[in-house]
Amino acid sequence: MKKTIGLTGPTGAGKSLAAAVAEKMGVQVLDCDRLARQAVLPGTPGLAALTAVFGKEILLPDGTLNRKETARRAFCDPAHTALLNRTLLPHIIPLVEAARTTDRVLLDAPTLFESGLDAECDAVVAVLAARELRRTRIMERDGLTADEAELRIHAGKTDTFYTERTSYILHNNGDTETFLTEAASLFKKLYGGN
Repeated sequence: MKKTIGLTGPTGAGKSLAAAVAEKMGVQVLDCDRLARQAVLPGTPGLAALTAVFGKEILLPDGTLNRKETARRAFCDPAHTALLNRTLLPHIIPLVEAARTTDRVLLDAPTLFESGLDAECDAVVAVLAARELRRTRIMERDGLTADEAELRIHAGKTDTFYTERTSYILHNNGDTETFLTEAASLFKKLYGGN
């Protein structure tokens, strides 16, 4: 029986740790950011759809997507962001299905709800962590200053955004062993059995 679980949460919370736990259990982890990038490669219907909506100015001279210009146009207001997600979702779902090689799949997607991919999931797990911890993790992971890390956190969604949308929350507030144990236990419950 096919089972698809979504994994989401704000930057620096620890989604990668949780995904590694699922992978260790034999679950196929699909990186939805990578699949979204695939959906807009030159010559793809996804890139054509995006260009039709946001204009040819989002293309670089070599025909590839100008991510900076696309972001400027798509994230200028919530309506444009929703338009981006609606435009890309139909092109990402087939890639998810094509990449799937097992019955048990984890969709690792920071923007799972915003993209509409949550509708493809049997359940969604959000990983949350204290803001200060997230700031430190982002600084260490990406080599950013405290101010730069804070800007990334501020650009993301609040914890409430996630708690209002899923009943499965994993808190990653510093005790890694406890977090890994709780993640394994939750995934066993959601996928059933081993």
